[in-house]
Amino acid sequence: MCAKPVQDLQTRQQIASVAARIMVQEGVKDYQIAKNKAASQLNITNKRNLPNNSEIEAEIMLYQRLFKADTQPQILKALRETAIKAMQLFADFQPRLVGEVLAGTATQHSDIVLHLFTDNPEDIVFYLMEQGIPHEVSEKRFKLPQQQIAIYPLYHFIAGDERIVLIVFNTSDIRWSPLSPVDGKPMQRANLKAVEKLLADSEI
Repeated sequence: MCAKPVQDLQTRQQIASVAARIMVQEGVKDYQIAKNKAASQLNITNKRNLPNNSEIEAEIMLYQRLFKADTQPQILKALRETAIKAMQLFADFQPRLVGEVLAGTATQHSDIVLHLFTDNPEDIVFYLMEQGIPHEVSEKRFKLPQQQIAIYPLYHFIAGDERIVLIVFNTSDIRWSPLSPVDGKPMQRANLKAVEKLLADSEI
């Protein structure tokens, strides 16, 4: 297999670096939008050099270490503390934390995303109403391990300054995870005990 030309590798790294900055500073959540915006800023028209999402995530982590080391850990800590409270609130639905707050790449723009499990999605609606929590309803498309696409109910609400996103799966779906948009592998999930340990370890 031939190695990629140096210029190609440099271009990918440049795009990944700028895309990471855009996602952190501007709160852009879509990797493809960030890539295209970065390429435009760099006047790069050859889209075959676009980095993959994992490369951008690595640049996000590097950017945060270099430029956000004085603020990002505190932001992440606050988000995880709120995630724990939300997981305790929805304990009957076996909550699992996913996404940036779990991975440690969260910014002030990040949502707290929980996967909940019930065979009747309306149970979530009734529970939100019982708790007096105003919420909005949407849906989320996921690529499954078998490569097909499935759509799941999504509910979101504001808690303090944070946006909580609840994605509802069937009870049996807890045995597997949809594919991550970052690396295409099964999405990492963490239960309440694991998130509490993450928070405790960060304070050592």
